[in-house]
Order: sequence, then structure tokens, then C-alpha cells
Amino acid sequence: MHQADQIPSDALTIAYLTAGGAGMFCGSCMRDNTVARAMHHQGHDIHLLPMYTPIRVDEEDVSEKTLFYGGINVYMEQNVPGYRFLPDFVTRWLDQEWIIRWATSRGIETNAKQLGALTLSVLKGKDGNQRKEAQRLAKWVSQELRPQVINFSNMMIAGTAPLMKEKVDCPILVTLQGDDIFMDELPEPYRSQCFAQIRKLVDHVDGFITFSNYYADYMAEYFGIPRDKFHLVPLGIDLSDFPEKPSHRSTAERPPTIGYLARMAPEKGLHVLVDAFMHLREIPGLENAQLKIAGWAGPQQRPYLDEQFAKLREAGHFEGCEYLGTVDRHGKLAFLQSIDVLSVPTVYREPKGLFVLEAWSAGVPVVQPDHGAFPELIAATGGGHLVRPDDPIALAKKLAEVLVNRDGLQAMGAAASEKVRANFGADVAAAETVAIYRSLLARVAG
Repeated sequence: MHQADQIPSDALTIAYLTAGGAGMFCGSCMRDNTVARAMHHQGHDIHLLPMYTPIRVDEEDVSEKTLFYGGINVYMEQNVPGYRFLPDFVTRWLDQEWIIRWATSRGIETNAKQLGALTLSVLKGKDGNQRKEAQRLAKWVSQELRPQVINFSNMMIAGTAPLMKEKVDCPILVTLQGDDIFMDELPEPYRSQCFAQIRKLVDHVDGFITFSNYYADYMAEYFGIPRDKFHLVPLGIDLSDFPEKPSHRSTAERPPTIGYLARMAPEKGLHVLVDAFMHLREIPGLENAQLKIAGWAGPQQRPYLDEQFAKLREAGHFEGCEYLGTVDRHGKLAFLQSIDVLSVPTVYREPKGLFVLEAWSAGVPVVQPDHGAFPELIAATGGGHLVRPDDPIALAKKLAEVLVNRDGLQAMGAAASEKVRANFGADVAAAETVAIYRSLLARVAG
């Protein structure tokens, strides 16, 4: 990413491996890209290496063009007898970006229920069916990059950690940011076998990064990781095109508006918000409340989304709902400027909550379930309210309570925006992550 003569003498060379989201906007790879770009701007020689598929982000993509563990080849090596023994010149062409993007555009998704054997094999690294991919990655990193630090963006892609240690012998970290959600979907016996393999990998990892104390505590027990191996950093968000001081949005001609900004997936809780919205519009004075929905929906999510629209039609509230689909960066900012409050009532315990930081950066407060990372985020910013999880009526009551004072909502959002800019920007997250890298390097040197 850097030209050699631009690298400061105290800069670190970092190999950061991230998993692409099969053509969808993925919160983890968006966060990885944001923080990698900030590290680059701070002078570090950071290489963001995509695995499985190219990443998809709504800002400048700083990932390398070389793809590792290309999704098509990984699948073929797992499922086609003898495929993994074919020479590279026969198979490597399938790793081309345009081919991978074409394949993922056909609706292929990373469904854990169908990927048990493949996940276990990848976790085995050089001992799995993808051993050729593991050896290629380790060779490229050790010979081309020669990094001082290696950071995997989740445990599912860290199967090469032992081989990396052997080839590079530098500190290895894993950022945990939703691994349990995938693991809990794996069928048996693969789930138990994957847990056993991950516990073997833990010894080869020098540190684990999370964005909340909740998730550090949870994952320490979940994967059997010593708690003193965990490091906490801010989530990090690119603030370059958010207003430094969100302007007061006129509400005189606009009905009270709730926003939802996330994937159209059951775990994100859109159905909870839709049910709450229908209750909300039965409350006197909020009959004209509006719901704006934005976010990615693939072919597998369309039935779920259509089900939510059908509920709204049957209840006579469909005219109060607007679906914007997948929004680009400009569209996201415009969307946030058009709502009074954001709510993404996840039914799982969210380890990140990037959409919450995005809302606050635009001066929009939130109403979120009282679990996961949300209590810590709201305590740190004062930017919203917590409600009982998976309870549409409680959510509706809280939304009604805050929407009667829209000026108060704007003041709350503006104050949260200042806290995000001071404590959760990408530059802060990058600097604190690099400090962790340096502490591990000092420990090795000492």
C-alpha cells in the first residue's frame, strides 16, 4: 500500500487478513478496511489481504488485489475428489476478481448450516483439504511482505496461524467480531469439532482484539481463551464525510421518522421493529409516523423482507414504510439526515454495532436492545436508550416517548456525535490497535 520511500522509520509492516462477504456489505470487512486505511494514513505499511471473495465497502477500498483462499477453489477442494491435487495453472484462474464477483452475484452466501465440513477443514490449515491455499498464503506473506505483525479478522480464517508462526515468527492477533454467531449455526458434529480445533489454535495466537468488555468476557469462556490475552479497542468509523457538527434538521414538515440500517436478515431484528412500528402508529399523535428501511437484501433474504411488507399491508400501515434498498455512501448519509431516531433491534448479542456509530456521527440518537455491545456504547456516548430485547411493545413505547420531543432527540444526537468524533474515529482505533501491536513486539523483544 505504501511506496518504500514513504514509510517512516518507526512504521510497522502489517499483514491484515479479512474475509469478504460474498458480494454483500459486511460490517466486519467494512470495519477492517476503515481501520487499515487509517493505519496507512498514519504511515504504516499495512496490507489488507482479502480471503474467499473481494470485500465490498462504501468507502475507498484499500484491500490488495491478490485474493487468497478464493471461494470457488476452496469449495472445489472440499467437494470435488482429486481437485486439490491439480496444478495451480489449472485452478488459479478461478481466483480472478471478476469470476468471484460473478459467482457471488448469483446469490451464493456463507450459510453456516451448509458449511460445517468446509469450516472444519479450513480451520485445520495445512492439514485440511485447503492445504495448498494455506501454503500459498504463508509463502506469500513470509516472502513478499515479511510483516512484523499478522492480524486475522476472525477465528474462522485463522487456521494458518501455526504455519504463519513457523514461516514468519511474529506476533499473531485475531480480531473477534461475531465468530460466535457463525459458530452457533454450524450443525453437529462439525460444531464440536470446530471448537476443538479452535482451542488448539488459541495457543498459536498472541492476542485477541474485541470492541467491548462484554464480548471479551463472553469469547474468553466461549473459546476457552485466557482473559489476559484480550485487548479492547474502539470499533472505529470513517468520519471524513460526516459533518463535524450535525446541523439542526427541520422537522416542521416531516412526520416522526424511525430508521433501520442493516442487512435484511432475521438476526438483525427487522421483524421486531416492524411489529413495534405497527404498535406505535396506534398511539394517539403518532398515527402518521414513518419507517425508513435501508440495507442489503440478497435472494435468500427477499422472502423474509416480503413477509415484513405483507404484515404492514395487512395491518394497513404499508403506506408509512419506505424501503430504500442497498444505499451507497452518499445514500447512507442522506438516509441518516432524513430520520429522527435509528433502531436495529438485533435478536442476537451484537459484538460491534457499526450502524450505531454511523447514526451518532450524523447526529441521530438510537433505541437499541439491552444486550451485547449496546449498553457499553450508549454509556460511553449518552446517545440513546435501551429496551428489553425482542419486545416490540416495549420498543414501541420507548420510540413514542422519545419522538414527542424531537428537539431533545437532536440535542442528544449532537452530543453523541461529539463523543464519537473524540473517541471512536478510525484514527483513534488505528492508533490504539498499533499500540497493542507494539506492546506485543516489545514483549517478544524483551
